[in-house]
Amino acid sequence: MAAACVTLSVAVGVFAVSFGVGSVSAGASVTQTCAMSLLVFTGASQFSAMSVIGSGGSVGSALAGALLLAARNGVYGLSMARVLPGSLGMRLVAAQLTIDESTAMAASQRDPRLQRAAFWITGVSLYLCWNIGTLIGALAGSAIDPRAFGLDAAFPAGFVAMLWPTVRTLRGRLAAALGALICLSLIPFTPIGVPILCASLAMLVGLPAQRAAT
Repeated sequence: MAAACVTLSVAVGVFAVSFGVGSVSAGASVTQTCAMSLLVFTGASQFSAMSVIGSGGSVGSALAGALLLAARNGVYGLSMARVLPGSLGMRLVAAQLTIDESTAMAASQRDPRLQRAAFWITGVSLYLCWNIGTLIGALAGSAIDPRAFGLDAAFPAGFVAMLWPTVRTLRGRLAAALGALICLSLIPFTPIGVPILCASLAMLVGLPAQRAAT
């Protein structure tokens, strides 16, 4: 179990290199890029925010999109609260480490003790790998021209990678198609970042399935 947690963390850390490179190419400094990974630590939200800013969007649009994507972590926190008892300080640390991967690894274990171990091992190792990867990418991005190596496509490629598992179902494909249609329809008429926010309405397609599941 521990080996699987660390292996996953290293793999995601490699992905963080592309964030560091792309963030610097979008106009952020090395310090700003590293601070974002240290404080935000939510890959999808980070990619979203920097892609909007890099395209010329406002900070408000970038923040709104990032917060929307990060909302799922609140749901993860509710489920992990039953698994991770402890003091307020420990819960605050756990909240920072509650992301897709740490929640998934904990949920895959049946024994409560193993759930806690999987969460902490994944969360801590992933936090370290993500920030080390970000630093490496940011330093590399400040020393080279990302466009010369095609690294400016890191953000779009990252979103495609995150989207791919969700389009295996019919509802996932419908939501993706509807979101793309909304976004493309609004691009000519609205400020940068707004089409992405409006496209998030497509997630309502999945709500009937969630209600049926409950």
